[in-house]
Amino acid sequence: MERASRPDLSGAAWRKSSYSNQEGGDCVEVADGIPGVVPVRDSKRPDGPALVFPAGSWATFIDELKLGA
Repeated sequence: MERASRPDLSGAAWRKSSYSNQEGGDCVEVADGIPGVVPVRDSKRPDGPALVFPAGSWATFIDELKLGA
């Protein structure tokens, strides 16, 4: 299997999940506007690593969360 190249996230516009608490803990951030993928990171470590998911897989994950699966 060929490994996909990582997108450049240096200019990504990150936003916190609406389910993250406002006290600064348990925060997940996602970046929008990166074609075909959804980068995800821990807001407490903005300079740390980000996971990059295929957009379709992320959409399925979110749909399942909304269903309470």
